[in-house]
Amino acid sequence: MIKKKVLAVLLTAVMVCGSLAGCGSNNTDGGDKATNASNGKVQEIKWMFWDDLTATEDLISLGYAEVINRFNEDYKDKYHVTAVTTNLEEYDTKLNALIASKDCPDVFICSPGPNLTQYVEAGVAADLTDILKTSEKDWYSTFTEGIFERMTYDGKIYAVPTNFAAALVFYNTEMFQKAGVQVPENYDQWIEACKKLKEAGYTPISCSAGTAWCLSMIAGYLCDREGGPDNLKGVNEGTLDWNDKTFLDAGNKLVELSKYFQETAAGDSNDQATATFYNGEAAMLVQGSWAIGQINGNNPEFEDKCGVFSFPGIEGGADPNRMIVKTDNLVMSATTKNQEACLALMKYFTDDTAQKYTAEVAGKIPVINVAYDKEKAPAQLGYVMDILSKSTGTLGFYNESLASVEAGDVFDNAMVDLFLGSLTSEQAFEQVQNFYTENVRKKK
Repeated sequence: MIKKKVLAVLLTAVMVCGSLAGCGSNNTDGGDKATNASNGKVQEIKWMFWDDLTATEDLISLGYAEVINRFNEDYKDKYHVTAVTTNLEEYDTKLNALIASKDCPDVFICSPGPNLTQYVEAGVAADLTDILKTSEKDWYSTFTEGIFERMTYDGKIYAVPTNFAAALVFYNTEMFQKAGVQVPENYDQWIEACKKLKEAGYTPISCSAGTAWCLSMIAGYLCDREGGPDNLKGVNEGTLDWNDKTFLDAGNKLVELSKYFQETAAGDSNDQATATFYNGEAAMLVQGSWAIGQINGNNPEFEDKCGVFSFPGIEGGADPNRMIVKTDNLVMSATTKNQEACLALMKYFTDDTAQKYTAEVAGKIPVINVAYDKEKAPAQLGYVMDILSKSTGTLGFYNESLASVEAGDVFDNAMVDLFLGSLTSEQAFEQVQNFYTENVRKKK
């Protein structure tokens, strides 16, 4: 039943979007090699990504572009990869349209959780277990321990991570100093810090509600800080309802905190909200450490005054040292006719050269056991690693940790409506509860 439902969603995407060309895709790095591929000289593959490699300042994306160029140069007489790119907001729709039209990219990037699950259950993602564990140099053993946990289904691995990041609070140290604000250690202190910053004439926090996951990431942190790991486990296993007090309190705190967002938060995209921070127009940004590459790539001088602190705990709440973490992952199509070329490309994303760049330039955490120069790495990465070393556990994005992609969407939308004031905390979480009652609990 699940598989049929996913395929129905993919077919719907095709009706809405048509072909990728009709959706405004941006294919890069095609050229003569694509022509050569048609006459059998070079195997041509396609890799799909959620950023435009020809018009980006994001250091992670630029690193991916380097991988593509290096791969094409090294394998110029054997393989060639063309990057199929789009923006993050449209990525899933366009990828699903391609899959439904039987034009699935040979390799594509994918978030963990229900997003990956749908491709596994629909038979879109290739099983990589034997390839990882029996390759000539035992590819699997090069990765850091436990990194494949959210990519494993019934003991089989369906994706390969390219980097690792944690969600924290970035802050402008200069603004904090001028406003006489200290780094907050709990939620109450955080609110007081926001008040002082506002009184000093600064916008305290930049956040995107236009890109719903940015807002729901904060909501997810608040839910976890209130109730801990038992909250997610409980709602997914059916032992806890979404109208539990811990969720309602988290929702009320989201409303309180949002009073200190920039005035344009409702319509701002993730990129716009991040730019508001690195352009010095807001004192704080709640984001993943993947934002380091975007911040430093667009405004290198800002690195010197960009501090980082852990998402604050709640007095009387749960463990304040758990962290939201995320990997970017590569999935190989189960129907690709060029498996060897795909695997060669995926290994380039996880080789020493690419992984050193990940840390030393882009400021994200490598997924393999590679030594990198900490002096070269962005200062923010050092702060992140220090915070991670003190963490007591990790969790995924709330919207990527629920029963399905649809459940995550309902959570996201409810949090946006809560932020906009069209729903109370009780009403917002009642919407999520209703979805679970009708679509999750009935199936168990």
